[in-house]
Amino acid sequence: MAGKSKITEERALKLGAAAAEELGVYIVDVSYDGGVLCYYIDRDGGVDIDICESFSRTVEKTLDEADIIEGGYSLEVSSPGVDRKLKKEREFRYYIGREVEVKLYAANEDGLKEFDGILKDFHDKTAVIERETEEVEVPLKNAVYIRLKFVF
Repeated sequence: MAGKSKITEERALKLGAAAAEELGVYIVDVSYDGGVLCYYIDRDGGVDIDICESFSRTVEKTLDEADIIEGGYSLEVSSPGVDRKLKKEREFRYYIGREVEVKLYAANEDGLKEFDGILKDFHDKTAVIERETEEVEVPLKNAVYIRLKFVF
């Protein structure tokens, strides 16, 4: 099922691109699990319920025409959420330049287990975080989470 879900997610991502461009949003992620297809969209300044509804109506027509999912499914459209862990390369690439919070399973060579910084790059499943005067490489396997820092 995992392989089939990944293929469905990739197809849904491609099919949603035109709707995203039309509405001026970016598809941060797509997930498909148990008959639920979920798009996570964002744009500068964030998205609201009206944008999510517009994207849903637009992309639903495209998905129905392409018929990429066997049987019935539910379509959900959401913002990524302020405490969402970044997981996929696509998400990391989109948020380069933004401030992130990092929590590691074990302290790094500097003795840090939790820290903030600016996401500078992402390659080989490793995030590069600028912290004060240094860049710290954080392999995803070592991180409990890397998520956007939300400042109130």
